[in-house]
Amino acid sequence: MKKRLLFVAAILTATATFAQDGLTSKKGEAYLPEAGDWSIGFDASSFTTYVGNLANGGSNGALSMGWMNNSVGQEIRLKMFKDETTAYRLRGRIGTSSQSSDVLGKYDADADPTTADVDYTVTTKTSQGFSVILGAGIEKRRGNTRIQGYYGGEVYFGLLGGQTITTDDSRALTDDYTNGGAARQTEDKDGSTFTLGLGGFIGVEWFFAPKVSLGAEYGYGLGMTSTGEGETTTERWGIPVGSTATTNSLITETTKKGKSSAFAFDTQLRGNINLNFHF
Repeated sequence: MKKRLLFVAAILTATATFAQDGLTSKKGEAYLPEAGDWSIGFDASSFTTYVGNLANGGSNGALSMGWMNNSVGQEIRLKMFKDETTAYRLRGRIGTSSQSSDVLGKYDADADPTTADVDYTVTTKTSQGFSVILGAGIEKRRGNTRIQGYYGGEVYFGLLGGQTITTDDSRALTDDYTNGGAARQTEDKDGSTFTLGLGGFIGVEWFFAPKVSLGAEYGYGLGMTSTGEGETTTERWGIPVGSTATTNSLITETTKKGKSSAFAFDTQLRGNINLNFHF
């Protein structure tokens, strides 16, 4: 208990020192942003998790920005200061991604146990469609120390390309190899998502070095998303339902997936820790 009280007292003392400290460094550099300054910021949660795991020997010791996770919050964030108390905010994200993997094996292509099995490859490719998010707003600031409060409003919209999973199976379907009569998936495609948000925000920044700050921010407003219809494509070997054919053939079928939408009006935490550089 005594150690905890000493720790809390140290934090309060440090906070008071920072709040009362001057607004210029020993080299005469200004801590706070000035008229005409720009800033660039990002969510530092991945970095702080990485550093924390290094310190305590924990897992997940890899830096990750989670760029293509289909969520608003991973954008590049810019500010342009009109004056010491007013800033224009911009944020944006543009990206796409893809990855592929191969599974190798052998199979009986001719249903003849006296012949050797042949090699096959199943290639699965996962791609994320082209995504773009843009936002703009205005920010007002208050405070006469290195701890600054701010508030304002912004609007953003985004178009997030849906994920597509394509499976290329080199095992040809024939009367000798029917995959047990089961269908196999060749493509699974999600619809694109449109997102729109409008609301206000409030936050705080601590300038621990000249023109460098850590901060946290809450936003309150409305947000909506709408996801288009996707589809799944499969193939199998057999006779189509209702067909008068007497021989098997390759049957390709496409099934539509439903649309979805969501609406919210609530408070949201915009990242645990924001790191901002002003110049």
